[in-house]
Amino acid sequence: MTGEERLQKLKEMEAQKPNDVFLKYAIALEYVGIGNDENAKEIFEALLELSPDYIATYYQLGKLYERDNANEKALAIYRRGVELAENNNDKKNSRELNEAIMLLED
Repeated sequence: MTGEERLQKLKEMEAQKPNDVFLKYAIALEYVGIGNDENAKEIFEALLELSPDYIATYYQLGKLYERDNANEKALAIYRRGVELAENNNDKKNSRELNEAIMLLED
């Protein structure tokens, strides 16, 4: 199955469950996979508004900002994610986001 086909399936599923955060996240990842960073970025940004506790969004959106050379925006997103992860005692995501910050600041 191609990325376009997976994207279509996910969109069909989302039509059935329009408030499903995971489906929106999966659609954004498929957009990344097919090289459509702009659509992915729009979805990830909307996800932060819809579900700011969905921590995986922070890493993915930060990476997209990095690819756009918007490093200050990436750092801000990563830091928000670290704060959320630490508030939720989520050591794995905190570590991953802190590593992204460290690599970007070097």
